[in-house]
Amino acid sequence: MPDESPLVALQTAAEAVRHQLRVNAYDADAVQRLDEFIEVQRPIIKEADRQGVITALGCFLGQCLVQTYGGTWAQDPQGNTGVGVNKNSFFNPFYRVSEQLTQGPAQSVAAFFAAVPERLAAKPGRKTWI
Repeated sequence: MPDESPLVALQTAAEAVRHQLRVNAYDADAVQRLDEFIEVQRPIIKEADRQGVITALGCFLGQCLVQTYGGTWAQDPQGNTGVGVNKNSFFNPFYRVSEQLTQGPAQSVAAFFAAVPERLAAKPGRKTWI
C-alpha cells in the first residue's frame, strides 16, 4: 500500500480525535470541547507523550479551521504545516494547542478560534514609511 498523502494523514488524525471527543462536527462547539479536554489533560500528559498529543489535537483544531472558515491545509514559507484562509491568513493549530497545554486557559484554543473572524476582517497593515 503506498504511503498516504500528508493531507489524508492530517484528516485521519483529526477524525480520530473527533471520535475521542465525541463531537459530530468540526465547529466552534467542537473546539470548545477540545479546549475543555486540553485543560483536563494538561496536568497529566507525560513529557514523552506531549508531541504526539499536540500533533493529534492540532490536526483536529486545524480541521475545524478548514471546515468552519473555508481554510486549506498548507505550509508557510518556513515549512510549518497549518491552515491558510483567504489567501492572506495562516494559522498554526499545533502551536495553538501547544500554547494552551503550556500556559493554560490564558491561551485557550476556543478563544483563539472565536477570534478568527476578527483576524480575517482586519486589513493587513500597510507600511507608511519607505
